[in-house]
Amino acid sequence: MFSLTVADHIMIAHSFKGEEFGPAQRVHGATFVVEAEFRAPCLDRANLLVDIAAARVELRRILDAIDYRNLDDVQGFAGQNTSTEFLCHHIHGELAVAVKEGRLGDSGHKVEAIKVLLRESPLAWAAYEAPLA
Repeated sequence: MFSLTVADHIMIAHSFKGEEFGPAQRVHGATFVVEAEFRAPCLDRANLLVDIAAARVELRRILDAIDYRNLDDVQGFAGQNTSTEFLCHHIHGELAVAVKEGRLGDSGHKVEAIKVLLRESPLAWAAYEAPLA
């Protein structure tokens, strides 16, 4: 299996509901390094998995919707604990749509799985990976 990863970063604010979150129930900020890994069993005729430039553009487009935002105010996130794991799943879903719509170049149709990893710090991160349906 071949893989190709592109990365970017976001800065967000949010709060969590539930006593298990302790002080994180108050509004606080986070900076995430976001990695999106695309996997395919083979390369296209030009030996590409996906167009890197297109993958970077799509990842940035998705991240622009939440970058420098308070996620508590983002439509579609209301009432959700926007944990690192939740955000991985959300970004994965948006990237899956981009792949299915052909926005990662002609070779993108060979992508079988995507993994999204968010690094909160050098010591803590979360990921979501799944095959494309």
